[in-house]
Amino acid sequence: MEKTRVAVIYGGKSGEHEVSVVSARSVISAMDPERYEITEVFIDKEGNWFTGSDPISPWQIKDFADFALPILHGPNGEDGTVQGMLQLMNIPYGGSGVLGCAVAMDKIVAKKVFETAGLPQAPYVDFDVKDICPELEERIVSSLKFPLFVKPSNMGSSVGITKVERKEDLAEALALAAKYDSRLLVEQGINCREIESAVMGNYDLICGRVGEIVPKAKFYDYDAKYKDDTSELLVPAPITAEQEENIKEMAKKAYKALGCCGFARVDFLMDKDTEEIYINEINAIPGFTSISMFPRLMMAAGYKYSEIIDKIVEYGYERYNAENNR
Repeated sequence: MEKTRVAVIYGGKSGEHEVSVVSARSVISAMDPERYEITEVFIDKEGNWFTGSDPISPWQIKDFADFALPILHGPNGEDGTVQGMLQLMNIPYGGSGVLGCAVAMDKIVAKKVFETAGLPQAPYVDFDVKDICPELEERIVSSLKFPLFVKPSNMGSSVGITKVERKEDLAEALALAAKYDSRLLVEQGINCREIESAVMGNYDLICGRVGEIVPKAKFYDYDAKYKDDTSELLVPAPITAEQEENIKEMAKKAYKALGCCGFARVDFLMDKDTEEIYINEINAIPGFTSISMFPRLMMAAGYKYSEIIDKIVEYGYERYNAENNR
């Protein structure tokens, strides 16, 4: 069998550079060497591209890759930028296209789309950094209940996010989020369980099992996701079969609403008191580290780690062929 030449792209200019490196290592080690000829394409924190120690132009990928697999987290990789470049080069690639990545990455836009799709979510306020002033802070605390979560709109993996318990800490949280983006949002916290689901496919979607994260920190922050294993990951989540099916259907609805394809992780919040379920966000390129939820949820549904990667490649070709009438 002729091998598929795959460029695995990782690293990148984002606050999640290190996470991307760990995710890519996990993916590369699981890819079948009999099926794939792998070229590692590393992007350093300054945006320089390399294969091994050799610097390359991004456009050189077309010279040695039949297929590209972006394992990039955060801005300049998960937000549609690299995907657009690959489309210009006419290279098939894994995961969502420009639209799905861009919308999923932008929390504010995603929330507007979820609202249009009729998906329940926590109350929130969104605004530009230039609008931050004492009057805005007053509007936030008068319209939302504590605790509050202050977030940059375009950043993943809980980077720049602060849980705020009292008004006196709001200004500091806004200043931190403003370091990462010019558009921010503040969400009303919910006394909730953190529920996650995994979706794969372009048209006929399949779901992994539904899992639950029990964070030891104030919330499932960056360190809890990638640097330690103190948070408890429950796969499958201790919920009823009816609740699991409901979450899966909501996940598919959210996935389609945002124009996602290939694969994504869809995150939910379940109110501990009412058990009402709220959509939280979608990660178009979820973590693939050894403790990441996306592969664990799919493996709990019966897929081997290597099979998940195979299917991502298959879906990438399926989307490419459909878009090019092949």
